[in-house]
This record gives sequence, structure tokens and C-alpha cells, in this order.
Amino acid sequence: MSFSRCSGILLHPSSFPSRFGIGDLGKAAYDFVDFLENTQQTLWQILPLGPTGYGNSPYSCFSAMAGNHFLINLEKLTEYELLAESDFTNIPNFSYQQVDFDLVKQVKMPLLEKSFQRMQATDASDTIKQLRSDWQQFCATRSYWLDDYALYMALKAQHNYQSWHEWEPNIARRQPAMMAELQKTLRSEIAFHQYLQFIFYRQWSDLKNYANDRGIKILGDIPIYVAHDSVDVWANPEIFHLDAETGKPTLMAGVPPDYFSETGQLWGNPVYNWERLERENFDWWVKRIQVMLEYVDIIRIDHFRGLESFWAVQQGETTAVVGEWLQAPGEKLFNKIQERLGNLPLIAEDLGVMTEEVEALRDQFALPGMKILQFAFDSDAGNPYLPHKYTSNFVAYTGTHDNDTTVGWFNKRSQKEQQKVTRYLGCTSGDGIHWDLIRLAMSSVADIAIFPLQDLFGLDTNSRMNEPGKPDGNWGWRFSAEMLTEQIGDRLKTLTNIYGRERDSHSHNHN
Repeated sequence: MSFSRCSGILLHPSSFPSRFGIGDLGKAAYDFVDFLENTQQTLWQILPLGPTGYGNSPYSCFSAMAGNHFLINLEKLTEYELLAESDFTNIPNFSYQQVDFDLVKQVKMPLLEKSFQRMQATDASDTIKQLRSDWQQFCATRSYWLDDYALYMALKAQHNYQSWHEWEPNIARRQPAMMAELQKTLRSEIAFHQYLQFIFYRQWSDLKNYANDRGIKILGDIPIYVAHDSVDVWANPEIFHLDAETGKPTLMAGVPPDYFSETGQLWGNPVYNWERLERENFDWWVKRIQVMLEYVDIIRIDHFRGLESFWAVQQGETTAVVGEWLQAPGEKLFNKIQERLGNLPLIAEDLGVMTEEVEALRDQFALPGMKILQFAFDSDAGNPYLPHKYTSNFVAYTGTHDNDTTVGWFNKRSQKEQQKVTRYLGCTSGDGIHWDLIRLAMSSVADIAIFPLQDLFGLDTNSRMNEPGKPDGNWGWRFSAEMLTEQIGDRLKTLTNIYGRERDSHSHNHN
């Protein structure tokens, strides 16, 4: 899949301004799409949209196919007649700079529950009756993932949010008679989670259509692994390496020791039982991609190298030092996906140490890889992240959600290390190092250039989205509406035009 020359912004919806403590799919999201349109951008990149679990990380979700109900905009529920403005009288004053995830849950959950009660009221208005029939249709067409998910979330609440492998054995192992029983006793709780997914999907689809109608495509993210504490593992244990007795992973995912970490990274997710997946024609993966393509236009595969070979660590190890590389059937997987779904718009996250085999897999399917400018300046002129080494089929970034902001990164460099950057640039402008690096990525031959919104604002380390390895305090960054100034928009638009990345006015094709 080749992309025409373009650019875009990386921003997760939770970062939007809103009165309910977390960014959502309301007015600020539409204003942002307008900003993208006005500045000639083509892409809006987001993080995974799933319901976040441990540490509020979008990379650790309770489901690979559901949406995060905390991103539902409550004001729109007044348009659906499911809430009234008077329901919002006691909303606390949230900080606009950081999401307080616990407070957001306390405030939003009761309001979402209240809207659910109104959805079911006997004296419902015509608007609500129409919604109900749409909801039934939604549940029917998505039952293959939604039924398990809604039951799982109902059970989690019942078990005080314990991980599923700690539930009583006949529930943890999904004993059929028990499952049938629970479907009855938890009927209302199950319906609530189906309702939340319906509302999320409706709001997200409206926003996505609004963006697509303006020639803007959404670039979404698939984490290669799923959380152990997820409906995916609970409902499909056979496609993961799990201990039949305890339900714990027998082989855990991670990466071996490298330049970033002496002990490697032990993520703890269960790795796939690829032999089983292959026998099943990779059905779960195909469905996952299919569902994802309802949410987004282009998919970035996180930790792409794990589809060629992956680091597997035995249960009981506390670091990733002792493990082994195992083969993954990436080529067969992509062939099957192509056969079932056609030639897809995919991007490979190929950062870190890549082998020839991984690069060959990426190139065999012509997937664009990634180039990060923050990785470019710490060796010599042969560094593959320096723009003069790029070829066109890449996405150039100043940094991603896992990096420091450009200003934060530059400020932490010694004077000598800063000089390496400015010498490569030739000279610096008066606009700040963040604009210099945005310009550098824009001017490269990479087909796509993408920038975290923080870099447009020139924000420092306090505004980074995630610090890998730091267990909490991540994912909470937010901005306020007045930060998105006309001046920033003009500067972005100018660079987009200078380097030939403006949106093609004929690209309003819906695929």
C-alpha cells in the first residue's frame, strides 16, 4: 500500500479539552478535525481506542475490539434525550492539564448509568425508541465479540475488578451451564455494557465520518499483544500459551536486554499459540483487523517485529533476561488477511533493533516503516533515523507517544549533544527547536510526516504522554482549547505547503 505525500497530527481523544475531566468525542474533537482541515493535514493518528485496564494504558485494554466508554461525550446524550443539562449541575472543576482517571470514573459512570435507565424507560420518546431499535441491530451484528465482552465486564464488576484467572474455576474456565446461568442473572449489567458500546460506536462513527468527509483519514493502532486480563484471553484461551490449571501465561511477552534497558522489558502478556491460530486460519486476527477497520482508515501495527519472531519468557521469571526467540508465521498471517480482507492500509512499527528477516517481511507486503528524529543524532552519518537515509515508504515522526516531547528531549541533551542536532540542521530558526524538527521531518522524502500535538505547542517533558517503564502517572496529558491558535495553524499550513504535503482536494474517496 503506498501513500501519497502527506502529513498529520498524533493526538489521542482523551487529551481533548472537555468539562468532564477527560477528552471525549464532543465539540473539541470536531474543532480539532476543523483545525486539521484548515491546515491541510491528511492524517489524524490516535492510540488504541479500547477500554483501558491497568494503569489506564490504551495498550492494556479489557478488549481488543471494544471502545473506551469514558470517551463518550455526555453533552451529546442530551441531544439523544438520554440526559438533560440539569444532570450536570454538580460536575466538579477538573484540571484541564491532566486526566484524573479515578475522579472521571466517579463522575461519568453514574451519568452513563442514568442515561441507560432513560434508554429503557417505558414512556420513551420517539427519538429514544429509534435509538433502541438501532441498538438492537448493533448488538445483533456485533454479537461475535460484544456478547463475551459485555458478560466479561459485568463479571469484572461483580468480582471487584479482579483478573479473570482469580474468579471461581467454573467461571474462569467458562463452564457452559455456568455461562448460561450468568447470562440470565446478569442480564441488566450485560445490557448496560452493550449499550455503552453502542453509544461509543455511534459517537465515534459520526466523528470519523465528519473527518472522512473533509478528506482526513484516521490512523489507528493495534498493540500486537492483548492484556492477560482481557475478554480476548478469557474467551479464547486456546490461542494463547496459558497454564490449564491456573490460567496464567506459561510464556510471557517482552523484549530482551538492549541499549534502553539492561534487564529488557517483561510485559507479562501471554504470547500467541501460533500453531493453533494457523490451524484456525488466523480467524481471531482477521476478525480483529476487520473490527479495527470499522473504527479507523489505516492501521499501525505496534511491535511489528513480533509477527516475524518474538521473545518468550517462562512464567516465574521476573525480568526479560532469560528467554528465547520463537518464530511467528507473519507471512502466512498477512497472506490470510489479504486473502480475506484485500490489500490493507497498514503501517509497521519497526523501531529498535530489526533483523533482516523482519525488514524482509515488512518489505514483502510493502508496509511503510517508521523513522523517529529523536533517535537520529547519537551516532554517525550512517544513522538510519537521519533524514538523508530515508526512502519514501516511511512515516517520519519528531517523536511518538512513548518519547519525550521534542523540547523536553532537546533540553535534556548536553551542549555537545545539542550541537550535533543544530549542526545537522545547518541553522536554527527563531521559532524553537520543535518547529525546526517539524520542518526537518516535513522536508524529508518520507511519504508521511506526523507530529504529536505537544510538539506544535512546543511543550516540555511535563506534557509527555507516556514514559515506558514508569508504572503510573502516564496517559493523562490534556490541552486547553485556546492553545490551538491561528498562529500555530498558519505555521503548520505553511510548512505543509512548502514541502508539498497539502491535502489533495480530490481525495474525498470513501473506501
